[in-house]
Amino acid sequence: MTVDVIDRLVGIAPGSAMDAIRAQRPEARTHAQKTYEALFTPADLAGVTARERFALAYYVAGLHGEPQTAAFYAVGLASDALRAAVEAALRQTIASGPYGAFPPGPLSREDEPGPDYAVDAATAAALGPRLAAAFPHVHMLVFHPRDASPESLAAMLAAGWTTTDIVTLSQIVAFLSFQIRVVAGFRVLLRAS
Repeated sequence: MTVDVIDRLVGIAPGSAMDAIRAQRPEARTHAQKTYEALFTPADLAGVTARERFALAYYVAGLHGEPQTAAFYAVGLASDALRAAVEAALRQTIASGPYGAFPPGPLSREDEPGPDYAVDAATAAALGPRLAAAFPHVHMLVFHPRDASPESLAAMLAAGWTTTDIVTLSQIVAFLSFQIRVVAGFRVLLRAS
């Protein structure tokens, strides 16, 4: 039987009161787990390797300041060297966000400048060309979502990511953002019970 990742990250035991709460929304529970499986254990990895998927997830969880979720995804990394490279990238690019600029108009008063992704050459080399190109896009999606543009994808395409790969990467970022918030909410409920 597959272990439900959200249950694992929260610490929900089968038969517990929290398990009963989750059981009230079986479709939500099933779809969250199936999304995890589709993104991290698909039958066909296509153009995004398992190593890349887990490195991206580890980086996203780190950017969100979620060490338990980051540790879960770090287990899927292929090597300690890659883990060290992702950790170096996190140290060099952590921010608080969100940042970015809206098109001119009433929302422009909420414009907020912020740091862009920048790692040293050694970290970029340790990540490898594909991840070194992908991490700035991930950083933008997490901290600068208003600044997404076709131009921001050029480095990824040049590093060998296809448009389908970029969609997969973006789905991983979106799923982690969802998963981290769900886990945080359930942890609050668990502490309150």
